[in-house]
Amino acid sequence: MRAARQRIATNEDNRLSAPTFWRDSALPFVEARFVPDGRTVCYAPHAHETFSIGAITQGRNVYVNGRAHLPVTTGSVVIMNPGDVHCCNPIDEGAWSYLMLYVDTGWLGEIQQRTNTRRTPGFQRFSTVLTTNRHLFEGLNRLHDVLTDTGEEGLRKHAAMITFFSGLQHALDAEPAASDEPNPRIVEAADYLRDNRTRAIKLDELCTATGLSAPYLIRAFKRRYGMTPHAYLVNARIEYARALLKRGNPIAEVAIDAGFSDQAHLQRAFKRHMAATPGQYRDKR
Repeated sequence: MRAARQRIATNEDNRLSAPTFWRDSALPFVEARFVPDGRTVCYAPHAHETFSIGAITQGRNVYVNGRAHLPVTTGSVVIMNPGDVHCCNPIDEGAWSYLMLYVDTGWLGEIQQRTNTRRTPGFQRFSTVLTTNRHLFEGLNRLHDVLTDTGEEGLRKHAAMITFFSGLQHALDAEPAASDEPNPRIVEAADYLRDNRTRAIKLDELCTATGLSAPYLIRAFKRRYGMTPHAYLVNARIEYARALLKRGNPIAEVAIDAGFSDQAHLQRAFKRHMAATPGQYRDKR
């Protein structure tokens, strides 16, 4: 009986500490996530196709974005542009929690254009990757609460999104981030990997497609994107798998469709990138 109670308690603890995801078909341009116990997650460096913004709601950890390695604590807001290679992991197994919003860049670009007196078309990258702005932190928490509240109407949720991200222009520097003008063929290599992410790609094929030698390609690609071409390819497959899982597709089918050898391969890669299983992501609570 005691063993049974312990198993029940363990299962309950796991359920309460598991990451939760929120999505709404009426607001397809945003996705929310909350991790109540960061000690249960560990990320490999990864990137998203969306704009991402998160708040550390408890504890402290190390935030890596590109070459920046920054300590963050309760009250910190982290910002990731699309394609930024990043990760957040705990310090000394200490307890920490956080929430995240993943926002479609097309939608956000329209908001930026409306609130930007320069009327610059399209999404503008943010140069800030970390802030402790108290009003921004509190506003992001309120927005997350509104979005995930099942009792709130879609109209208020949509309005809250517009209000927050319109104000974001005034809280952060939205000027285009500095660039080291990468070799355009390296960008072509990344595009090629994304366009062909669902199939096996050999290094020779990538070199032929870009006209670059393998040593230069690998070195320059990692300098530009913070990961090897193979890691970038796996990341692109994970992003594609996320889109399929959102539709409720069977995990085994998603694995094959996204270019993984089988469900177990997807499971391992997804957990490293998202600190959650494909099932937890698909079956949001």
